[in-house]
Amino acid sequence: MNDLGKYVLYFLLGGTIVSFSTYLGAQGKSFLAAMASTFPAITGVTFILLYMNGGGGTTVDYARNLLWFAPPWIVYVVAMIMGIPRLGFWPAMVGSLVLYMGCIALLKMVLR
Repeated sequence: MNDLGKYVLYFLLGGTIVSFSTYLGAQGKSFLAAMASTFPAITGVTFILLYMNGGGGTTVDYARNLLWFAPPWIVYVVAMIMGIPRLGFWPAMVGSLVLYMGCIALLKMVLR
């Protein structure tokens, strides 16, 4: 498979998971939607593809760096939970993303 074909496949896999999660959420199955969104399918596929294309060292480096993004992601989700009832969806989304990116920037400064 050529590079373009690989990236089309990656795009389709990610889009399928997002679509499935959105479908479940729209059906009032928020627990299942959340599970589908956080199920390590995308991460697992990424592990497989990284291993196939870059080997074990690349996969381990990715996994280690992935752990650093868990705390900022938790800040993002908590900000959404607290922000939507107080500010509405779009301001909460923007604020949560700003907090997430701020946490990433802070993390990057600390790790240097």
